Amino acid sequence: MDLFALQQQLGALTDYPLEQWHPAFCGPVPIRIDRDGSWYFHGSPIQRPELVRLFAAVLSCVDGRYLLTTPAEQVQIEVDDAPFLLVDAEWLEDGRLQLTSNLQQSFIAGPDFPVLLQPEAGNGQLLPYLQLKRGLRAKFSRTLYYRLAEQAQEQTVDGLCQYWLHSGTYPFRLG
Repeated sequence: MDLFALQQQLGALTDYPLEQWHPAFCGPVPIRIDRDGSWYFHGSPIQRPELVRLFAAVLSCVDGRYLLTTPAEQVQIEVDDAPFLLVDAEWLEDGRLQLTSNLQQSFIAGPDFPVLLQPEAGNGQLLPYLQLKRGLRAKFSRTLYYRLAEQAQEQTVDGLCQYWLHSGTYPFRLG
């Protein structure tokens, strides 16, 4: 995969119609996203944020495989846990919770972007993730998780202590 050619090919677009592209699958490439949302190529960090954002814009997860799709080719990459990390949150005036990723993407927690408790890769511990489009998800950073946990309402359900928040009228379990 030629990173410069990919950037030139996709640079003019802003919303990529991955569902309309049906390129040949070209196998795996040495791109990896670690548990903290950092991207690597051949084991070296990708230092250019605009290139990481470009890759993120053409990323999808299909049947547990993480794919970068362009009009010319589709390749598989390795993701240690979730490809994105939620690093900040802000309560909007209407009570909805806006979450911001490590790539400066913003999402409103709710029906379009639900918060789900899912097992963390590696240890199986249930942690909150934000479900995104194209089969992707974003993990709450530890700092953000604890910040939100301080505001959560404790409820006992079937003898188990649970912590809940609301984004507008959308309730979600934090832990």
